[in-house]
Amino acid sequence: MTHPPRSSTAPPPAGPGMPAAAPGIPPQPGRPASEGAGPAASARRTAFAEGVDRLRTAATTEPGRLRIIGAVLALLVVAFGASAAWQADTRSAAADDVLHRSQPLSSGAADIYRSLADANTAASSGFLAGGQETAASRDRYEKDIDAAASGLVTAAANAEPGSSSEATIARLNRLLPEYKGLVERARTYNRQGYPVGGAYLRYANEKMQKEMLPAAEDLYTTENGRLDADYGDATPYPWVAIGLGVLALAALGWAQHRTYRRTHRVLNHGLVAASAATTVALLWLVVGHTVARTELNGSYDHGIRSLTVLHDARIASLKARGNENLSLVARGAETVTVDGQTYDAYYYDFDKDMAVLGKGLGQAATLADDQGGSAPVKAAESNMAVWKQRHTAARTEDENGNYEQALDKVIGAKGATGECFDSVDSNLAQAIGHEQAEFQQAASDGRDALAGLPAGVAVLAVLGAAGAVAGIGRRLSEYR
Repeated sequence: MTHPPRSSTAPPPAGPGMPAAAPGIPPQPGRPASEGAGPAASARRTAFAEGVDRLRTAATTEPGRLRIIGAVLALLVVAFGASAAWQADTRSAAADDVLHRSQPLSSGAADIYRSLADANTAASSGFLAGGQETAASRDRYEKDIDAAASGLVTAAANAEPGSSSEATIARLNRLLPEYKGLVERARTYNRQGYPVGGAYLRYANEKMQKEMLPAAEDLYTTENGRLDADYGDATPYPWVAIGLGVLALAALGWAQHRTYRRTHRVLNHGLVAASAATTVALLWLVVGHTVARTELNGSYDHGIRSLTVLHDARIASLKARGNENLSLVARGAETVTVDGQTYDAYYYDFDKDMAVLGKGLGQAATLADDQGGSAPVKAAESNMAVWKQRHTAARTEDENGNYEQALDKVIGAKGATGECFDSVDSNLAQAIGHEQAEFQQAASDGRDALAGLPAGVAVLAVLGAAGAVAGIGRRLSEYR
C-alpha cells in the first residue's frame, strides 16, 4: 500500500493576484501588454494605412517593385485606349451628324425659304397675267407650296422637342394656309376685274415678307448654328488621348531601359509588344484625326461657305423678282421715304436685292475652286447684268405711264426680265448642286477617316496592356 508523499510545507493559499491553478498544469502566459490597450489602439490602424504599409514593404524588394511597375504600365495603356476610343467615337458621331443630319437640315431650311419666296414670285407673276395666267405659272406656284409644306414636315420630324426650331416650324405651318387663302382671293377678284384683288395680293406679300420669310430665315439660321456646332465637335484634336498615349510610351520606354540596366538584356518581348501596340494606336489616332480634320475643314471652306453664299444669292434674286412684279401690281400705291426723298417701295427694295445678289455672286466666284463651280456663277453674273438693263427699260415705261409696255417687258413671252430671272435661278441651282456634291464627297472622306478607329485603338490598348503585364511577369518568374 502506497501513500502520497508527505510534505511539511502546505501549498500557498489562493488570494488576490495569485491565480489558482490545478495541480499538474503549468502556468499559462498572460496577454501581451499591447492587448491591454483595448479597441483604441486598433482603431488607429485603418485599411488604407495597412495598404500603404504593405505597398511600402513590397517596394523594398525587386519583385514588389516589378509588380507595381506592371500595374502602372497596364493602367496607363488602358487609360490611353479608353480615352482614345471615347474621343474618336465622339468625333466620328459628330462627323456623321454633319454629313447626314445637320447639313441636310440646313440645306432643307434654305429650300423652305426658297420655295416660299419663289411661290410668292409665281403668285405675283400669275396675278399680273390676270386671265392669261399660264398653266406653267400656276404649276410652279403649286409645286413651291407643296415643296415648302414637305420641307416643314421633314424639319418637324428632326427638330428637337421644345426647341426654337419646333416653335418656328409650328408658326410656319399655321401661316402657310393663311397665305394660300389670301392668294386665292386675290386671284378670284383679279379674274373678275375687281381692284380689291391687288390689295389682297399685297396683303399676302406683306404676310410673306414680314412673317413667313423671317420665320424661315430664323429656322435657317438655327440649323446653320447646329451645323457649326457639329463641325466644332468633329474637328478638334483629341489632346487628352494623345497626351496619355505619349505618357504611356514614355513609361514603357523607361521600363525597358530599367530592365536593360539591371539585366543587360536588350529586349523584353512583352514590353516591346506593348510599345508597338501603343505606337500603332497613337499613330492611327493622330493620322486619322488629321485626315478627318483636313477633309472636314475642306468640306466647310469649299462646300458650306459656298453653299451659304449661293443660297443667300438665290434668295436675293427671288426677292428681287417678287418686288419687280409687285411694283407693277401696286402701281405706286406703296412708297417709302429715304433721306427726305420718296421712292416706290418695291422698286427701292428691288435695287437693294439686286445689290445683295451682285455681292453674293462676287463672293461665290471667289470661293469657287474649280470650273464646275465658277462657270454657272459667271453665267449668273452675265444674266444679272442683262436683267438690270431690261428692268431699267421696264421701269422707264412704267414711270412714263406706259403700263402695258412695262408689263410686257417684265412678264412678256420674249425679251422680258422674267427670262433673265429664270436664267439666274437656273445658274444658281446648278452651282448649288455642284457645291453640294463637293461637300458630300469631302465630308464623307472625313467621316471615313475615323471609321474603325474607336474599336481599333481599344483592341490595341488591350493588347498593349497584356503585353506589359506579360513582360513584367517574365521578369518576375526569374525570382521564383
